[in-house]
Amino acid sequence: MQLLPVASLPLPAGPAAGGAEPKEAQSPSFGEMLNKALEEVNTAQVRADQLQIKFLTGEVQDLHQVVIAMEEARLLTSLAVEVRNRVVESYQEIARMQI
Repeated sequence: MQLLPVASLPLPAGPAAGGAEPKEAQSPSFGEMLNKALEEVNTAQVRADQLQIKFLTGEVQDLHQVVIAMEEARLLTSLAVEVRNRVVESYQEIARMQI
């Protein structure tokens, strides 16, 4: 049996490698992430609506494509509602804290 050597993985350039970048450049803020997520929800809903209209007018024949787009929009909307509920719940918990 022949054993092959394991190749080493390249390490990403980061603070440990001497390539320190400002923290803001590395990751988006919480507000930016929420805005991006809401844009994705809106895009999915618009796409589902457009596919539904195209299916009803006969432009799209594949019902599966329409159902998948509608289910994706529904799931993203449900996720957005759950995130909103958790944020509101967290805010209320913080507001109840005694200082």
